[in-house]
Amino acid sequence: MNILGIDIGTTTITALVICTETKKILNVCTLPNDSFIEGKSFERLQDAEKIINIVKTAVKNVTSDITVDAVGVTGQMHGILYLDKDFKPCSPLMIWQDERGNEIFENGETYAEYLTRKTVIKAASGFGLTTHFYNLKNNLVPEDAVMLSTVHDYLVTVLTSERPVTHTSDGASLGFFDLEKLEFSEKALRIAEISKEFLPDVIKTTSLAGKTKCDFLSDGIPVSVAIGDNQASFLGSVANENSVLVNVGTGSQVSFITNCVKLVESGEIRPLTDNKYIYVGASLCGGRAYAILKNFFSLCADMLGGDKENLYKKMDSLSENVFSLTDQLTVNCEFCGTRENPSKRGSIENIGTENFTPKALICGVLKGVCAELKDMYSGAQSLLSFKPTELVCSGNGLRKSKVWREIFSKEFCLQATLPKHSEEAATGACVFAGAASGIYKNLTDAQNQLLR
Repeated sequence: MNILGIDIGTTTITALVICTETKKILNVCTLPNDSFIEGKSFERLQDAEKIINIVKTAVKNVTSDITVDAVGVTGQMHGILYLDKDFKPCSPLMIWQDERGNEIFENGETYAEYLTRKTVIKAASGFGLTTHFYNLKNNLVPEDAVMLSTVHDYLVTVLTSERPVTHTSDGASLGFFDLEKLEFSEKALRIAEISKEFLPDVIKTTSLAGKTKCDFLSDGIPVSVAIGDNQASFLGSVANENSVLVNVGTGSQVSFITNCVKLVESGEIRPLTDNKYIYVGASLCGGRAYAILKNFFSLCADMLGGDKENLYKKMDSLSENVFSLTDQLTVNCEFCGTRENPSKRGSIENIGTENFTPKALICGVLKGVCAELKDMYSGAQSLLSFKPTELVCSGNGLRKSKVWREIFSKEFCLQATLPKHSEEAATGACVFAGAASGIYKNLTDAQNQLLR
């Protein structure tokens, strides 16, 4: 049997097919998500219909000569678009990087700060319902909108023609979510003057959304409810639940299974599925910090007439000195701020006459990204109900850099391993779909079968 997994990322869109018998990826197609739309300086927008067209192309590329038995879907969390009565987009997708929640609302408070104070639930900029609150207050909700949706929940509707629903993994990412009841907080919604009827119904279990009824797959294939990409990456990376997962993509995260739902200062608790939770410490600037440094070197080359070919390769070569440098720079990589403090910025400390070099700066950034996640992990030790046995390193940043994995292994005092499959989120969508469709007995069985 074959399972199709689809991942709508911020910068790329991936479709892959895993064979359940061989446990191997038969086909994979990753295409650029070039759907960005120009907006105001604080807006981050994408064209939802263009995203769907990219998905169609990727799916056709991987399924042209393959029979599919189940479909799993995941995508970028937090963002929202508005749908009309026919469940068609009537707005752009406002993604997780959207900053309208950081605009001033009243009395010097931002929209996010006001909501957090009034509801006593963290309402960061980029969270879907913070974005929606801003739109309500500024008359930006389209007149023909009947509900809001994540982009991957919308894709499931395109696949099945069923009304959009949202899994707890995504519902919690929108905001104003009761972790114990696993539903939107009616009190918080009331305070924010948001109608619950405008939100999709919440699905709490590993479930199917329907069966395919679209123009780019055969009819009647089981399609699972979409799940958030953070949870999907966890399911697609971790075969052993006694593992800690670190992911370095555009942003970065540290995650582990927990039984607790209490709030923590450094990070948050997110629903996984079926009354399971994961702790997540998330940084806005993970691999992006390395990209920012690369762009800095590129600008230096432009100004000084230097060679800027293969900059990443040259940077990776210099990073091999990270463990031999005796006088190192201390780099705080919060270049994009934090969810709690968007205005916060990074810093470089311990600059001396001998260590202000490209080599030391590269090594400082690699260690700085790790240090931010390690601090979050250290602050969440009370949530651990097991003794971690390994550090699973996912995301292109860690997969491509042995040095970076060694830094993480040393700082976390755990043996670093790589996931079996490289496209972790799309793989996790396959794991979820395999369990939801009955191909496997449950999620644990699906993980054991596909990831070992």
